[in-house]
Formats: sequence, C-alpha cells, structure tokens
Amino acid sequence: MSWLSFTRLLMAILMMPYYLFNYAFNQYAYPAYSREGAYLFCYFVGNEISEQTLHFAVSTDGYNFKALNNNEAVITQNLGTKCVRDPYILKGVDENGKDCYFIIATDMDAGLGWLSNHSLITWKSYDLVNWIDETVIDIRQFKGFETTTRAWAPQAIWDESKGMYMVYWANSTEENDCAGHYYAYTKDFKTFETAPEVLFGRWNEYVPERDEVMNIQCIDGDIIYNEKDGYYYLYFKEDLTQKIAYVRSKNLTGPYNTDYTICSLNWFGVEGSSMYRITGSDAWIMIMDEYGNGTFFTQMTRDFENFRQVQRSTMGIDHLKPRHGSVVPITEDEYKRMVEHYGIEK
Repeated sequence: MSWLSFTRLLMAILMMPYYLFNYAFNQYAYPAYSREGAYLFCYFVGNEISEQTLHFAVSTDGYNFKALNNNEAVITQNLGTKCVRDPYILKGVDENGKDCYFIIATDMDAGLGWLSNHSLITWKSYDLVNWIDETVIDIRQFKGFETTTRAWAPQAIWDESKGMYMVYWANSTEENDCAGHYYAYTKDFKTFETAPEVLFGRWNEYVPERDEVMNIQCIDGDIIYNEKDGYYYLYFKEDLTQKIAYVRSKNLTGPYNTDYTICSLNWFGVEGSSMYRITGSDAWIMIMDEYGNGTFFTQMTRDFENFRQVQRSTMGIDHLKPRHGSVVPITEDEYKRMVEHYGIEK
C-alpha cells in the first residue's frame, strides 16, 4: 500500500463517527472513500487581469484541496485576450492516440465587458507540467456566428461513435442575445471538424409562473454519461432560480428533454457546476461557484438525480478563492510530479 493510500484510509477511519452523525442527523452526504490516485482542480480566481489566469490545486481524497505554486498562475497565456476563465480540464488522447491532458477555456477579459468574448482557448500537456499547443478558436469564423458576443464555459466529451471530441459551450450573437448551448467536433483541440450546431437552448419557452413565453439564457453546461441508465445528463445554470438543473438524452447530441429538473440544494445563486467521480466508488461530486459570495457549494450523488449536500467543513476548497473550474482524476505519480515541480500549500 502506498503512503497516499494509507493516509486516505487512516483519515476515513478516524472521521467515520463524525461523518455518520452528520449523515444521520443533519442530512449531509457521507463522504465516499477515494481508493486510488489523486485529483487536480483547475480554476481561475477573479475578474481582474491578474486573476483571470489558470491555477492548480490537488487533493488526495477528492474533498480537501491544496494550492500548487502558492496559488499563483501556472500557465502564461500568450494569445487572445491574455485572460482566461471557466477552465475545463480532461484526460484524453492526442491525434496519434497518445495519452495526454487538455484544457479548454473561455478566452475573455471581463474588464472589456460581458459581451466582448468570441473565442475559446486550449492547451495540451503530456505530463501536467509542460503545457503546449496554445490555440485560440474564434467562433466568428463560422457562418451564422460572425457577430458572436459570448463564447462561454467550453467543455468536451469523447464521442466514441465519431472518434472525436464533442466540444460544447454557451454562445450568443448580436442577432440572438439569449445564449444557448452549441457543439462542434474536434480531433486535436486546435480546429473544429464540423460547424457549430444547437445542442440545447431555452428560446420561446413558456413559463407558467409568469404566464408568458420567454427567451431564457442557458449557460455553463456539464455533460456526464450515466452508465447505469444509459442517459447523458446535461447540467446547466437555471437562470430564473439561479440553481443548477438538468435535462437528459439517450444521444450525446440530443435531443434533450425540455422539462428540466432542478437538482441543486444551494441557498445562494450558483453557476459553473462541474462533476467528478470519487475513484473506486459510484459517488459523484458536483462543485458550483457561489459567484456572489466567493465560495463554492458542493453536493454528492450516486444516481445523477438525487443529491445530498457535502458539509462545508468536509470540503476544503473555499480558501483557494476559486471561481468556475473543474476537477480531473490523476495518478499518484502525476500528483508527486506536480507537487515536486510547483510546490504545495502547507
């Protein structure tokens, strides 16, 4: 048993009475035990130029994260606006089938205005330390998207049927200021093989509570495949309630059902939800940016529909002052390499 595995097991045993009490009497989630590897959290920290940069933190249990590099930027952005937001990190393969990691994010400086963004930005790494192939993908190059005003919060998921990654993001134009989700396919995170198409939007939606038809902005999508029921779950920010909702489909590209379900348990407004699995378990963690408070709200599910809140004292993340980000599982060797290279919070 490795040292990381031993410390994880010891902590799980020591904390068991505390977790059981809160599960039984306070309706909090009982933390799942992480059996292998570690976790990497990629995020930005604010709206100033110096804060719209990529930051890393790591965890050995999936709950308590420690900043790398003194919580300073880990990548210098040289292209686009030189400001980055909403990073999504995923493990995949390059065009030659070699294992690697990708980051795809919003290329945007909030200081230029919330309707100033029209590009995505990507990086690739084979070791999580050296990041290469910085690429800006300008959505305005595609027919019908020439007047793009928002290209926000991109994510990606592997589509086995296409042998490519499906990139999806929230987009608006001067002609249609109400953002919805669009998708396109890529092999290398440098170019799109297909033109953007509609994935899911809330245009001309009847709202019973207001007895009117409305265009409702739909942003911050996060798609997770549920192996148990064969559905793709698309989580997004429900703009009217400032909560997270989901729709689902048997097909990755839809159609997704229009009668969405609110699933987040937050009291304060949230956005930028992202889910990751606790390795060796069937538990999934959803983190959400409480953008008005500078904190994160966290909940756990085992069926993608019913959630319990993760107690704030269990989740060591708020001290990082993070904004919208994502978590990816990594190996113990990758964890050690990153700690050695960047240094870790004491």
